[in-house]
Amino acid sequence: MLISIIIRTLNEARYLDDLLKAVKRQEANGHESEVVLVDSGSTDGTLEIAQRHGCRIYHITREKFSFGRSLNIGCQAAHGDVLVFISGHCVPTGPEWLQNLCQPVIDRKVAYAYGRQVGDDSSCYSERRIFAKYFQPVSAIPQEGFYCNNANSALGRGAWLQYPFNEELTGLEDIDVAKRLVQAGHKIGYVADACVFHHHQESWSSVRTRFERESIALQTIMPELQLSRRDIVRYIVSSILMDWHSAFRNGQFVPSWLEIVKYRVMQYWGAYRGNHERRILSRQQKEIYFYPSISERVNFNDCFQSYRRAAANESE
Repeated sequence: MLISIIIRTLNEARYLDDLLKAVKRQEANGHESEVVLVDSGSTDGTLEIAQRHGCRIYHITREKFSFGRSLNIGCQAAHGDVLVFISGHCVPTGPEWLQNLCQPVIDRKVAYAYGRQVGDDSSCYSERRIFAKYFQPVSAIPQEGFYCNNANSALGRGAWLQYPFNEELTGLEDIDVAKRLVQAGHKIGYVADACVFHHHQESWSSVRTRFERESIALQTIMPELQLSRRDIVRYIVSSILMDWHSAFRNGQFVPSWLEIVKYRVMQYWGAYRGNHERRILSRQQKEIYFYPSISERVNFNDCFQSYRRAAANESE
């Protein structure tokens, strides 16, 4: 059986070489593999690294880019029966990653599987807490619900042909497909033994933008979820306090306390903004969501001004 590993990239030179070396070390129980890379305008040597490793490279322009469209291009180009998705800044932790991730799909226990993600010492403390919450050390094959994450996942080709990725969403295309699969009677699986290091080197504005675009997408996937200003304030305060408590117990409070505040404020500020976005996105807005490096630097005063304006609006 052929397994197609599909990687979306935009300036991923920092970790791509490690990722592709790890892919070559995989023990896939006799299954062959190929690597398909879909790039959206890298300028940092990403493409040269991919060429050295023999990847098949495809391109998508900024004007046409969305996460779902990029994946669909990769799936269309792929020849495999199992489609594996991994972020260009993720690196498998061991040689059994590919086999463990794909086996539930190969055995038809699930239509869609996703693996564990962990941070490293460079990851924000709060993000490591998020990884620990959603990617626990025990597998669930199948799992309850339709959570999934394409930073580290495997999908049967037949399932993709029947349920291609939504090309209009600003994120969460993985959860969208998983929801449609579950509604059709299929199963989703979580594979704790298919683990990757997930490296995020983000500015604070990029953190906010990521959660904002995901919140916009969530309006389409789960329109019943609405966030009030009171919700966001409660989430910010409670998450900061819990992170501080955890950091204190682990001897990491002093170097992490301010970073925790900034991360959680950006997370929930972005989520609130996205949840209350009702307009059709302009091309400029889409570029900010998909290419966050071009967004403006965050001014934390703007965040609290937004909360004050929201409070005034809700009291009217």
